[in-house]
Amino acid sequence: MSELKVLLGRLGIPESPRWHEGRLWFCNWIDRQVVAVDMDGKAEVMVTRDPASYPMGYSIDWLPDGRLLTTGDKVRRQEPDGSMAVLAEQQANEIVVDARGNAYVNGADFDFVAGAPPKPGYIKLVTPDGQLRQVADDIQFPNGMAIAPDGRTLIISESFAGRLTAFDIDADGGLSGRRVFAEGLAPDGICMDAEGAVWVGTAGFSVARVAEGGTVLRRVELEENRAPFALMLGGPDRRTLFICTAEWHKADGAPANLERLATGPRTGEILALPVEVPGAGRP
Repeated sequence: MSELKVLLGRLGIPESPRWHEGRLWFCNWIDRQVVAVDMDGKAEVMVTRDPASYPMGYSIDWLPDGRLLTTGDKVRRQEPDGSMAVLAEQQANEIVVDARGNAYVNGADFDFVAGAPPKPGYIKLVTPDGQLRQVADDIQFPNGMAIAPDGRTLIISESFAGRLTAFDIDADGGLSGRRVFAEGLAPDGICMDAEGAVWVGTAGFSVARVAEGGTVLRRVELEENRAPFALMLGGPDRRTLFICTAEWHKADGAPANLERLATGPRTGEILALPVEVPGAGRP
C-alpha cells in the first residue's frame, strides 16, 4: 500500500489502459472519453465519443500502422483526419490487436448493466480488411485479453468462471488448444510481463501477479471497496503497474453499483505502483 500512489482521480470508470507513445491511454467510461495521461498526472482528452454512444463497455487498441481502434456498438478505426470509420459491424467490449493487425474482440449477448441472466460469450477476429469470424465460444463473461510476447498465445479473463483461459494463435488467426492458465481469481482487465506472468484482479480488493498454473507470485491489497477494473504495465521502462479502480460495494450488486457510478460522484482513480519485472506482449 505504501508504494501505491494516485496518478489521476475524479474519473468515471477507467478501463482498457494501454501504454502508448509515452503515455497511459485509457477509456473514461460514463464520460465517454478516451484519455491519455503522462507520468506526472497531466491528462488530455484524445477522443470524445458521441453522446448517444455506449457510456460503458468500450475499449481501445492500435493497428500496427498507428491507427486507433475503438469498440462499443461497432468496431471503429480512427482515420488520419480524425474521423471514425466502421471497420466491423460488431458489438464488442474488449479488444487486443496482434502484430499482424488482427483484432480480437469479445462480448456476450445479454444486458449485464440491467442485471439480465448471463449467457456465454465469444471471441471474434476482425482482420485488417474488416473480415469478421468467430474464433472461440462458451466464454463465461469475456473480459480483458492479452497476447504473449512471442505472439503465439492469447489469454482471456473469464470473469464469471474466475479463471484465465489460454489459446494458441494459429497461422490464420484462429484460436485452438484451449486450456486453463490459472483459476480461483476474479479476473477483469489483464496484462503480461516479460517472464510470462499475468497481473490480474483477484477475489477481494486486490491485484496479483500470477504464473501459469495459478501460483500467486505477488499480491497487492487495495483500499476497502476499491475494485480493480483493469491493469497495465507501462512507464518509461514498463516497470510501473497502472491499476484502474473505482468504488465498489459488493453487497449492492452490479446494477446498483453501476447506477451509482454513472449518476453519483466520480470515484474512479488510476493508481501507480513500481514493480520489478517489465511489461511485455500486447497490449
